[in-house]
Amino acid sequence: MESQVQPKLIIHGGAGSSLKGKGGVEVVRSSLYQVVDAVYGMLLDGCAARDAVVQGCRMLEDDPLFNAGTGSVLQSDGQIRMSASLMDGVASRFSGVINVSRVKNPIELAEFLQSSPDRVLSDLGSAELLRELQVPIYDALTEQRLQEWLADRGDNFNRKMADVVSESAGRGTIGVVALDRIGRLAAGTSTGGKGFERIGRVSDSATPAGNYANANAGVSCTGIGEDILDECLAAKIVVRVTDGLSLHESLARSFAEAQSRNRDLGAIALDATGTIGWGKTSEVILAAFHNGVSRGDSLEAGPDPQVFVV
Repeated sequence: MESQVQPKLIIHGGAGSSLKGKGGVEVVRSSLYQVVDAVYGMLLDGCAARDAVVQGCRMLEDDPLFNAGTGSVLQSDGQIRMSASLMDGVASRFSGVINVSRVKNPIELAEFLQSSPDRVLSDLGSAELLRELQVPIYDALTEQRLQEWLADRGDNFNRKMADVVSESAGRGTIGVVALDRIGRLAAGTSTGGKGFERIGRVSDSATPAGNYANANAGVSCTGIGEDILDECLAAKIVVRVTDGLSLHESLARSFAEAQSRNRDLGAIALDATGTIGWGKTSEVILAAFHNGVSRGDSLEAGPDPQVFVV
């Protein structure tokens, strides 16, 4: 019989410079804790880390408070294009979709591609996959996102509304990292993009820079996608843990480097020992976790760059 460990879980709903546009701390905390409670319950019941991650991402994608799935931001042409990825730490297997439209849960496509010989698909490939799987067409647009786009379109896309109505579109992402009862790790990340971007822009969320896991650690990133890509943040943190650094030291080094280059980003992380961590250079990271005893979050951590482990 396989030995069992205490499951652990951490999730995020993006990063930014305030919580005002999302209704404040208690509104965000309530949304995040609903996901933590549901997904941690699955892990206690013996659910595999990968399945728990998919369900957590699905729930966050369905919450219009966050910029992923329902409530995704609009690009410069007024269309929604979403990206998501999943990494199974046991198999060291990455899969994802880039700039997919008309689907409710992009993470489900990433999950399907785990067993495919072609594991990352772009917009046309993702659309063809939707047809093959006969996934129902879904409109992810919300009235709030439409009004943001219309307001900024009328002001020559200077993005004033994106940073006021829904803080902050440019850093909107969701992510989940889980450790299950038999020590398996998995990570998933999903996004609606940064809003008003050039058509064809690729975010970090469907790359190993933004989402990565192996048998030693798992990481999901949020923040400015280009900054995350420049740092190759998720993979860097996981590789450092794999090479023998503690999760705390791996996060601390990686975020010190990012801060020295004026990056605007954040990340959540879990290692195989059950250590939970997050870090940020942005003012806010919307993270929540369950450490096996109780829930916690990062919502009142203060605006300074920092790293936290428990």
